[in-house]
Amino acid sequence: MDFQYSVKYSDRKTITITVERDRRVVIKAPRGTPEEKIAAIVESKKLWIYEKLKSAQKYSSKIEYKEFVSGETVLYLGKRYRLEIVNNAEESIRFAGKFIIAAVSGERASEVFKEWYKEQAKQIIPERVQRYASNLGVHYNKVLISDLKYRWGSCTPKNNLNFNWRLIKAPMFVIDYVVVHELAHLLESNHTSRFWTIVETQVPNLKKAQKWLNEYGIVLERSF
Repeated sequence: MDFQYSVKYSDRKTITITVERDRRVVIKAPRGTPEEKIAAIVESKKLWIYEKLKSAQKYSSKIEYKEFVSGETVLYLGKRYRLEIVNNAEESIRFAGKFIIAAVSGERASEVFKEWYKEQAKQIIPERVQRYASNLGVHYNKVLISDLKYRWGSCTPKNNLNFNWRLIKAPMFVIDYVVVHELAHLLESNHTSRFWTIVETQVPNLKKAQKWLNEYGIVLERSF
């Protein structure tokens, strides 16, 4: 590991790794977290850190390390909900104002959550696409929920719309912004003034959505 990092302890529940705009690597951890545990987490995320250190950044980048224990919080549609571990005999997850997950899921908890998020995205995002496509008077081919690595959505030459499953963690106004952004490409392929006018007619708070993604998007992108 050929970079240095500083650790800030506080009364928090999670560990986060932040690469600041000046290339400083900052770890924020709960008080009492062993140095060995922090070092192991940094080692496991070093490729992500290298990527951010090498790239020019306008905004700081942050990744969150999450432990699946009771009392932890999990992001869904822009809000954080408490996690409760229960002793079910089979892997399961349920949302009822909080996330209830079977202890037997153990090391597969992140995969169980990932599949749950994907299913929610498949239910919610296509409905938003259909709604805004009707508003804009455009026609698309398919809506696909994918594991996109470096973008939130895309519009293909065949009019297929791809969306990152992690988008389901964002507030609805952010989801709507990304949906309209991709649909607008069916009317205007480039990011011209006309393109942004089209987007803004459907999403008046697009600046707020852009700001939210700039500030929190990396947490969604790299979690799980």
